[in-house]
Amino acid sequence: MSEEPNFGRWSAVVAPDTSTSWWQPLPSSGYVSVALSPENTPYDDFVSGMQVLPPGRSIREHGHQRNHELLFIHKGTGTVTIEDKTDAIGPGSIVLFGRHARHYLDNTGDTDMHIFWVFMPPGLDDWFPAVGRPRIIGEPMPEPFDRPEDVGAVQAKLRFVPPMPR
Repeated sequence: MSEEPNFGRWSAVVAPDTSTSWWQPLPSSGYVSVALSPENTPYDDFVSGMQVLPPGRSIREHGHQRNHELLFIHKGTGTVTIEDKTDAIGPGSIVLFGRHARHYLDNTGDTDMHIFWVFMPPGLDDWFPAVGRPRIIGEPMPEPFDRPEDVGAVQAKLRFVPPMPR
């Protein structure tokens, strides 16, 4: 009898600071790490990881045509706006964004916000390397940098919903 893995019971433990990670451009700054994805698991229908959002920074308004997004706020405080409705968030908050729901996250606190995220189906894992810079664990955060000039093409390819006209 062979010792092949039983993917029906496949599990993983991902230690802190062992995931692929990218520094994020303005308005976010901070970094994102992708812990579990179809690249390192036998599961094709989600990707998950962590994001650290510094004080005063935000995740700009956007939505997703084909994806749902789930957040768990582990540390920090701020606000989340979904389709023009704003709610306070803090440790223990869980937020779900459905398809097409435009959303915006703002760290209004004075410490880093730590966010665990799950994206279903995958796709967000393609966004981070397209707009960010590779992060080496332990290196200091770089000076804030702008998003690439072709960000609109990247958003269109990954089927982002654009921000509301203001």
